[in-house]
Amino acid sequence: MAWDDVPEWAKDVTTSILQAVKEKDEHTFYHCCRVGRNAKKLARSMGLNEFEQIVLEFSGLFHDVGKVGIPDDILLKKGRLSKDEVEVMKAHPLKSAQIIEPLATLPLFRFTLPGVRYHHERMDGLGYPFNLVGEKIPLFARIVTIVDCVDAMSHARSYRKALPKEKVIQELKDFSGIQFDANLVKIFLEASPHWEKEVKKDEDTEMIVRTLLEAA
Repeated sequence: MAWDDVPEWAKDVTTSILQAVKEKDEHTFYHCCRVGRNAKKLARSMGLNEFEQIVLEFSGLFHDVGKVGIPDDILLKKGRLSKDEVEVMKAHPLKSAQIIEPLATLPLFRFTLPGVRYHHERMDGLGYPFNLVGEKIPLFARIVTIVDCVDAMSHARSYRKALPKEKVIQELKDFSGIQFDANLVKIFLEASPHWEKEVKKDEDTEMIVRTLLEAA
């Protein structure tokens, strides 16, 4: 699959879904765009083919769209969540998958589902919603997990400051093989310092993220 193989309706539907996310919470919208962008970059750095890179771009975009179904008083809370609120928030991967599932007749959308549904699983089995362990977690989910967590740590929220780059790197190393796939962490740490030099090239090969951000 290449650019010409993605029908216009798929791009239109994606734009509509992300617009709904932006109306709900701009932080989540921009987070999804960054995760989509960096998931594609990591896929390229891993040597995945063009179709897989496109799938990862959309997987990252869609991974948190289920947050539109989370009540505002939880999603937009200016402080840490209670235990019960955390449990409500944990429903978002399944909600995200439910939004995409009706579109799964198109292979592009069907192949995004693993990365969306399982992006909060952990290598040690302590993730959610299914407590999958190790390589039972689909590869695309393991990719999204890394770029999702890096982006979350790198940006401030109302209840915490952004972590410095050095601390983010240390967190990846500390939880390599525990939360994150150790091989993917190694690739990410080796490749990501070079991504800033390839911004123009990356934006030109994005299927939709650049368009979404320009229209935002």
